[in-house]
Amino acid sequence: MRFSKLFGKTLRQAPAEAESISHQLLLRTGMIAQEAAGIYSYLPLGWRVLRKIEQIIREEMDKAGGQELLLPVLQPFEFWQQSGRNVAFGESLFTMTDRRKRILALGPTHEEVVADLVSRYVQSYRDLPLLLYQIQTKLRDEPRPRGGLLRVREFIMKDLYSLDADESGLDESYRLVSQAYRNVYARMDLPTLMIEADSGAIGGKESHEFMVLSETGEDEIIHCAACGYAANAEKAEFNKAVESDAGAAPSPGSGAGNPRELLPMEEIATPEARTIVQVADLVDVPTTETLKSVFYVAGGEFLIVVIRGDLDINETKLTNALKCSDLRLATEDEVSKSGLVAGFASPVGLKGVRVVADDSVKSRAHFITGANKSGYHLRNINYPRDFQADVVADVALARTGHRCPRCRSELSSVRGIEVGHVFKLGTFISERFGASFLDRDGGSRPVIMGSYGIGLGRLLAAVVEQSHDDKGIIWPQSIAPYQVCLCSLHADRAEISAAAEQIYEDLQQSGLEVLFDDRIDSPGVKFNDADLLGIPLRLTLSPRTLESRSVEAKRRTEKESRLLPFEDLTRQVTSLLAETRESQP
Repeated sequence: MRFSKLFGKTLRQAPAEAESISHQLLLRTGMIAQEAAGIYSYLPLGWRVLRKIEQIIREEMDKAGGQELLLPVLQPFEFWQQSGRNVAFGESLFTMTDRRKRILALGPTHEEVVADLVSRYVQSYRDLPLLLYQIQTKLRDEPRPRGGLLRVREFIMKDLYSLDADESGLDESYRLVSQAYRNVYARMDLPTLMIEADSGAIGGKESHEFMVLSETGEDEIIHCAACGYAANAEKAEFNKAVESDAGAAPSPGSGAGNPRELLPMEEIATPEARTIVQVADLVDVPTTETLKSVFYVAGGEFLIVVIRGDLDINETKLTNALKCSDLRLATEDEVSKSGLVAGFASPVGLKGVRVVADDSVKSRAHFITGANKSGYHLRNINYPRDFQADVVADVALARTGHRCPRCRSELSSVRGIEVGHVFKLGTFISERFGASFLDRDGGSRPVIMGSYGIGLGRLLAAVVEQSHDDKGIIWPQSIAPYQVCLCSLHADRAEISAAAEQIYEDLQQSGLEVLFDDRIDSPGVKFNDADLLGIPLRLTLSPRTLESRSVEAKRRTEKESRLLPFEDLTRQVTSLLAETRESQP
């Protein structure tokens, strides 16, 4: 490709609206162009990178036993009603009405379509297992598109669906596809971390995300350096035992001891003490010996959530525990109408209000909590003696400094970019679509499903976030738009032009991918653009090198260059590229 004919222009400065490094560099290199919020065009250079990513993914999915197909973008809205996921996706689900007034969904994912196909084509256990995948455009009406390609409304995704006869088959499919994902990232020189994750609107009983660690990532990862435990903050668990309780004697302050020795409930005056810290300071106890209450509305129902005073509520966990999709904090007016007093509320003695308790209420005894009247709290409150809960679950938010749920070492927090998500869906979708099969005994059983996604654009952006310097992108050779950038200096000179044209032709004839910078421009502009574009190897032909019948070769990652003679040049360039590939991590 000749640079002079290339569609798209490089920019010296990033547009003001570009937030992340990948957004800035992909715009500056002319690889993408924004059309609207969360909607981008891939220009020729960016499209070449994306196609290479696509091919790597396709090869690894095929190697794992996947069969590629293509499913429709338009889906009957009835499919989403049938699965019930129209509620879970909510406003993120794009819909349209056709001329016959029929509502269609613009597919954000394709579990429903696959389940419908399986109900028609899978009849016996002999038809299983299956791995079906596609690489196709998806649409989601994201409320806050950001970071360029990191969160968009239209994107290309590889989605794969596993179909198995039993749980052990699902486990094997999950292992196979997860390993295929690791292979994809390894071929792109992209270090990733597989972590436990919340299944979100996709659903299912278990899921994991593949994360690239990055300060610009929108996900928080809680991890343990000692044992390797790692989970998205939405999912992360932690050990809630209080260190000071170890070996403590039973007392009102410690809360430890035999349940038969529980002390009687006692009302204490706490004027002007509304926050947990204020109450703990006034009564002279740590916040771990208090309970706080937070008010929510879920599905139109007012409820109170009680949790140990030193902890915060994880609203994703709470949503999952309640099996709802429209959780929000209650307003002051709603709290007032319920008869509760903010700052002094608790579940003790409450009637007619749904109570959800974090399991930390069982971690000790003799808590201090609100007395449900202004200016007063209660001492020596114990669960379940003094209050009941409709739901008891882990709804606490894990943070840095909490203890690992596996080894009790201290947890840390880092940011990450999700570049893949795998789900064990189970049978909840297949059952609703009648996707069943006859087992060996002739009995009918639902197909067990798994779902596996990789967003190609986000993967491309994550590579840029990980691999760049102050000059521009540093592409791994496996996905670079071109392998070689040939720069001819003083290209208006006939002898330079003729030699450069011959080198360009020879390199292409040998099968190398070459971007030929044939522009009449300064060396500084050409070198800056070559570095900005991140092409692995730059070859420079100048009057000086022409005299010695050689070109100057420089790897993108190195400062030093070397001279390669014209004789057998293509072999030398091929060898240098092979060395470059081997030297990449």
